[in-house]
Amino acid sequence: MNEITPHHVDNVNKVKKTIPDYNTITDLSDFFKILGDSTRLQLLMALEQSELCVTDLAYLLNMTISAVSHQLKSLKTAKLVKIRKDGKSVFYSLDDDHIKKLLSVSLEHLREK
Repeated sequence: MNEITPHHVDNVNKVKKTIPDYNTITDLSDFFKILGDSTRLQLLMALEQSELCVTDLAYLLNMTISAVSHQLKSLKTAKLVKIRKDGKSVFYSLDDDHIKKLLSVSLEHLREK
């Protein structure tokens, strides 16, 4: 199938053992697609600072409640945000510290340039 012969077989074999399988790569690609939307990134950056409800997020981003809710659903499905209910109120926060670290490292990288 592959007619190419590698020049550095040892290196290729070493790398081949460490690369995740295709399904994992696809999941990672989908994860980055979710992060690739500026509105969703704004929501995540806001939630990095504090747990907030949809109304507060809509106010902060100058968006409709419906639009914010739609984006939050995508973020929740991707396990980037979680909810906490307090009576009739629903509060959103980052799902875990990995998300905060990812945002922080990405922003740090961007600011280095």
